[in-house]
This record gives sequence, C-alpha cells and structure tokens, in this order.
Amino acid sequence: MKFFFEFLRDRIYPVVWGITAIGVCALVFWLYGVRGDAIGYSVLLCFALGTAIGFVDFFHEMRRHNARLQGISKAAFENPGLRDEYGTAANDYAELVKVLWDRIEKLQSDWQNYRLEAEDYYSTWVHQIKTPLAVMQMLVKSEDTEQSRALAAELFRTEQYVEMALGYIRLGEDSSDLTVREYDLDELIRTSIRRFAPQFIAKKLTFSYEPNKVSVVTDGRWFTFLLEQILSNAVKYTYEGGVTVTLTKDAKVIIRDTGIGIAADDVPRIFEKGFTGFNGRLNADGTANGGRATGLGLYLCSKVAHKLNIGLSVQSEAGKGTEFTVDMQKEEITVE
Repeated sequence: MKFFFEFLRDRIYPVVWGITAIGVCALVFWLYGVRGDAIGYSVLLCFALGTAIGFVDFFHEMRRHNARLQGISKAAFENPGLRDEYGTAANDYAELVKVLWDRIEKLQSDWQNYRLEAEDYYSTWVHQIKTPLAVMQMLVKSEDTEQSRALAAELFRTEQYVEMALGYIRLGEDSSDLTVREYDLDELIRTSIRRFAPQFIAKKLTFSYEPNKVSVVTDGRWFTFLLEQILSNAVKYTYEGGVTVTLTKDAKVIIRDTGIGIAADDVPRIFEKGFTGFNGRLNADGTANGGRATGLGLYLCSKVAHKLNIGLSVQSEAGKGTEFTVDMQKEEITVE
C-alpha cells in the first residue's frame, strides 16, 4: 500500500493533467451542443483507458522497483546496474552507478594492495625484530641476577606485543589464513604454559594445570595466540595467589586467576576494541599505570574466537579474580 501511494505521488502531475484535459474536452463538447450522454460516454472511456494504462504502468514500476531492491542487496558483491529502466533520468542514474562502482572497485583494489603490502612489511619486521630480541634474551640469561630476571620478563612482554601487532594485521584477512588440522589440545596448552613459566616464577605466583587427553580440529597457531593473550592478562593482573588452567573432557579450556578482577560495569565491554576498563589502568598498589594497557588483547581474542568458530566466555568479580572459558565446540562470545 505504501508503494502504491508513492507511485501516485510520483505520477501526480500526469494524473492532474489528464483529468484537466478530459474536463476541458467535455466542457468544449457541451458548449458546442454535443449530447450529454455522448459526452459522458467519452469521459467514461477516457477514464477507463487511463486507469488501464495506469495499472499497467504501476505493475511495470513495481517490477522495476523489485529489481532495484535486488540490485541494492547485491551491491556489496557486484555492479547492480539499472535493468529494465527507460528515460533520460534512468540513463543518468545508470551512468552515475557505473561511475561510482568503478570508483568502489578501484578503492577496493587499492585497499587490498595496501593490506598485502602492510602484512608483508609487518611479517618481515616481526621476523627481523625477533633476532635482536633472541640475542638480548641470551645475554640476560647469561647471569642470574634480579636485574637480569626483570629484563628477561620485559623482553618476553615485548615479544608478546610483537606477536600482537602481527596478529592484528592478519586478523583482517579471510579464512585462507587458516591451517586447520587435528591437534592434541593438551600439547598445545603445555607449549604455551612452558613459555610463561619464567613469568610465574618472576612474580612468585602459583600455577597448576589439570590436563585431559582431548583432540580437536583447529588452527594451532591462532589457538595458541588466543590462549597466550589470556595467560598474559592473567599474569599481568595477578599480584598474589596464582593461575589455574583446566582442560575438560568436553574440550573446554578454563583459565582462572586470583588477580584484581574486572569491575562489574566493565565486564560487558572487555571485548571492545581499545577498551581497558578501570582496573586495566591500575598498578598493583592501586595507582594509575599511565595508560600502558592497550585494550587490544581481549579484542583480538574475540576476533580469533570468531575466526576459529569457538566459544569464549568470561566471569569476573573485582578484587577476587577472573575466569575465561574457551569452548572448542561452541561458537559464542559471552560475558557474565
């Protein structure tokens, strides 16, 4: 019904002109003494013919309208064009669509080239920066002092940020970046835990792991990236107590810590890009940390979870700790 009234509104001038013309003709015939029944019959025929033409025009316009709607729905994938249109205005619109579409295709091509160049650059940069980082790690491990252990911890955090930068640029790509096969989930978890062992020791935190024999089909690199981001946060925001990792028989990885937790108002937003929350801006003594938190770690975790089609949920209470659950058999991002 809405379309019908819009159609009448668009045709208001031809309709008014037609009614006026019929009225003028009827008046002239009457003034010249033409019989009234002949005038009425002529007017009725004109109205009938005009109504028939109007209905034909209406159904043609409805078909063209539906075609345009389909073109709009496909515009993200191909040039929709303007099919079955006529008139100067339609030709002008068709030319405008063509020009705009050509610009869109050029922008898409330029953006894709930029992304490929950026990924190549960051990939090269990451591999190059790992060499001096590895050398520095060897140098600090050559002596066992409090200062060298602190330097080793900072170098490890630097490596995590480097991996985060590479993950950030790669997450915008399609699924061709995935290498999916069957993995021993226990072995993937143990590999990540071993990397964080010096961090637990340096901060004098307890750690426990409850394993199970579970095999999953996933991308090992991206799963490890997700797990290590969560472990990194657990170590970063836990100052006493420790961290527990549990692998259940139904392929759930649960990471619990006794850290500072997350404020109730912040929990629903922790997966937003750039969001750090109130606790994320505090040091152990409750003072501001100068904005060192980037707010990217958990955002990247949510992106990876979507990429791998796995579940990621969190429960937390300020001052008591946080629990993350990675469900390898469920696709859902939830906060509680």
